[in-house]
Amino acid sequence: MTQRKIIAVVGATGAQGGGLVRAIQADPNGGFVARAITRDADSDKARALAALGAEVVSADVDDEKSLERAFAGAYGAYCVTFFWAHFSPEKEYTEARNMAQAAKAAGVSHVVWSTLEDTRTVVGESMPTLMGKYKVPHFDAKGEADQFFRDAGVPTTYLYPSYYWDNLIYFGAGPTKGPDGVLQFTLPTGKAKMAGVAAEDIGKVAYGIFKAGDKYVGQKVGVAGEQLTGAEMAAKLTRALGREVRHNDMSPEAYRALGFPGAEDLGNMFQFYRDFAVPLNQLRDVARSRELNPALLDFDAWLARYKERIPIG
Repeated sequence: MTQRKIIAVVGATGAQGGGLVRAIQADPNGGFVARAITRDADSDKARALAALGAEVVSADVDDEKSLERAFAGAYGAYCVTFFWAHFSPEKEYTEARNMAQAAKAAGVSHVVWSTLEDTRTVVGESMPTLMGKYKVPHFDAKGEADQFFRDAGVPTTYLYPSYYWDNLIYFGAGPTKGPDGVLQFTLPTGKAKMAGVAAEDIGKVAYGIFKAGDKYVGQKVGVAGEQLTGAEMAAKLTRALGREVRHNDMSPEAYRALGFPGAEDLGNMFQFYRDFAVPLNQLRDVARSRELNPALLDFDAWLARYKERIPIG
């Protein structure tokens, strides 16, 4: 039997990396096997991946040499950073640089790098500057870090995720009761359509990219399950939950003022989604996502699967 190629997956116990590991291991005839990279190889999530047959390896994105060892012998590497663990663009730069250099040193044939737009190239003064030099820090750092992979000369596909629908479950973005007791869904994007995706599908699309060989090397590939306005999402939530849900079209300015950690970053992000919806959605092409992942979920399908897990505030 032909030996299966190794895909080393950074952040294997997270949303994106975990989806990729599970996609690889669910396809025993696909020619690949997952090497799950995590800081804690003894965690419950890591053990669950090992139970699927993935090799679990301990490494740290802050330690380039540990990544080089983890990438050794791998055909491909999935690279992702961890902004929300530390809220530091500078740490993201270090994480990305370490991964790019480790992939080069290990001779990896194909990197899929989970990135986002550097919004500073297009937004101008339409939104506040944060941390002294960023507009949407968790976007801008990734976009700027693309250069590390180009400089390393590693064959790279640039993967652009969309807004996680899973945020409705885990990060308090689900419907809450308004002043009149009716549920409201807050999305500061006006009437613009915003690309969204099931987090698990990001890894499945990444797997489709690896299976395609070098077809997507050097290309930007966006991931989306559907593109919807806030009102359209609220209508779908109404049908799925069996309770009226209204779209709370809060302004980005008001969202930035909410005061929770990351509120300004996210307020600017939603303004970016609103004001630049056309180019963002052109890149995050649903049809191409479905070609790479035929099991792609749209929002209705995601809701049918996960609606009971959405907390109602």
